[in-house]
Amino acid sequence: MHGAVYEKAAALEAVDPALTPHVARGGTLVLPIALAIGGLVLVVAGGYFLVDGAVAIAQSFGIPETVIGLTIVAVGTSMPELVTSVVAALKKQSDVAFGNIVGSNIYNILGIGGATALISPTRVPSEIVTFDNLLMVGVSLLLVIFAATGLRIARGEGAVLLAGYVAYLYVLWP
Repeated sequence: MHGAVYEKAAALEAVDPALTPHVARGGTLVLPIALAIGGLVLVVAGGYFLVDGAVAIAQSFGIPETVIGLTIVAVGTSMPELVTSVVAALKKQSDVAFGNIVGSNIYNILGIGGATALISPTRVPSEIVTFDNLLMVGVSLLLVIFAATGLRIARGEGAVLLAGYVAYLYVLWP
C-alpha cells in the first residue's frame, strides 16, 4: 500500500522521467551549495545594477521612475518567467506554463510586496493606485475569463493579451 504522494510521484515519473528526483551518491554538497550561493549573489548584484541602470536611464531621458519600473524593470525581471513558460508550453506542459504565470504574480504581489513593506514601508505612487492597480485587476479578470472558456488560452486570446500590453505601454509612455 502506498500513499498519495508516492502515487503522484510514480505518475509524474511515467509522464516525464526528468521530473524524478535523483540523489547523487557519494558526492558532496559543496558544489551545489556554492552554486546556489553564487547564483543568489549574482541575482542580488543583477537586481542592484538593473535598478541603478533603469533609474539612470529615466533621469537622462526625463522619464518618470514609475514608468521605468512599470516597463523596463518589470520586463527585465520577468524574463525568467517568460522563458520558463515558453519552454513549458513548447513541451506541452500547460499546467507548468500557466501555474508559473499565476504563481509568479501572486508571489510578486504578496511575497515581494509584503517583504518590501516589512523591510522599508514606502508610499505607493498615486498614478499606480488610480490607474495601474485597476488595470491589473481588470486584466486578471480577463485572464480568468479566457482561461475558463475551454480551459485554455488560445492564440487569439494570447494576441489580445499581448496587444493589451502594447496598448498599456502606449498609454503609459510619456
